[in-house]
Amino acid sequence: HPTWKFIRCPRCGSPAVRETDTFDTFVDSSWYFCRYACPDAETPLDAHALNAWLPVDQYVGGIEHAILHLLYSRFFMRAMKRCGYVTIEEPFAGLFTQGMICHETYQDANGNWLYPEEVKEDGTGGMVTLADNLPVTVGRSVSMSKSKRNVVDPEEIIDSYGADTARLFMLSDSPPERDLEWSDTGIKGAWRYLGSLWRMVMEFTESSAAKNIERTSDEVGNAASDSALRTIHQTIEGVTLDLEKFHFNRAVARIRQLTNALGELQSNKHSSAEVYLQGLKIVVRLLAPMTPHICTELWQHLDPNNSLFNMAWPTADPKYLQEDNIVLPVQVNGKKRATITLPSGHDKAAAEKAALADEGVQRAIAGKAVRKVIVVPGKIVNVVL
Repeated sequence: HPTWKFIRCPRCGSPAVRETDTFDTFVDSSWYFCRYACPDAETPLDAHALNAWLPVDQYVGGIEHAILHLLYSRFFMRAMKRCGYVTIEEPFAGLFTQGMICHETYQDANGNWLYPEEVKEDGTGGMVTLADNLPVTVGRSVSMSKSKRNVVDPEEIIDSYGADTARLFMLSDSPPERDLEWSDTGIKGAWRYLGSLWRMVMEFTESSAAKNIERTSDEVGNAASDSALRTIHQTIEGVTLDLEKFHFNRAVARIRQLTNALGELQSNKHSSAEVYLQGLKIVVRLLAPMTPHICTELWQHLDPNNSLFNMAWPTADPKYLQEDNIVLPVQVNGKKRATITLPSGHDKAAAEKAALADEGVQRAIAGKAVRKVIVVPGKIVNVVL
């Protein structure tokens, strides 16, 4: 306030200005989410808007935020409640702490830190400086920081491999709650996968099979195609659940498994081109939030009359989520003696009959009396002697 900021010096009486820049930047950013709820309010905060929008559904931050931004935000919310601005105490409904991005460190003979682009391999497993081939000390992998110069410029990755490759690598390399080990190998692996997917789409859309495709129902009646349909819908279900739980690396792994399955389907001369096309479309739709640029391009070849980002998120058909057969362990007096394969809709009598007929179970019984057979459908069979 001007009456507080502009004063006279208590020592000499001359005009003076109080220091106002005293808060850490984390403090300054510890209530901005409240302002987002009422950006047009003439007052700093609008209680009605805050109580309608808050708390924030999901907070994502690095581990250092737990004692800085997160702590300050919780303090501010309590202070604002006491001042009558809000009626809630906790600003965030969900917290997810992400890992840090790590890279090994490099130092020259004088102990000076070097950037990754300033070193190279010497051919014997060691590292030397790029400029004059002097020995380099390689340190352990730690969180990227400007002080240790173990940082990778995203622009270099984007210029060499594209933004989609960088995004896919970061999502697929490790669980998001763990530290990410930055590596050239991982980047190249993501780049090769996207290149493989590109070729699959281009080769199919330019083929005679794609031009003469018959629009059939999902009831293909072909073993290879039926198996592919099951994989497609199980992938949709799995990826959807993984994204809800922040298991991005698992989601990417499922999509890549589906891509491999489609590759095997394409090599089967009895497979359905319609199912293959359906699988390619699902791969692109599931990958779109992670690699939007290449997926937009691929979709133009798969379905040029519709926008990819006007498509609803795919949903799995329940009939393809149920396995035809399941494998049950069989225990005799608490010890596993065999496994049996039964239809998914089996009853207790069928499970008991199959368990007692198994050779391993018969050997374990060895003439002893069976007191009872406990069947937990779809889970386990336990024979009690």
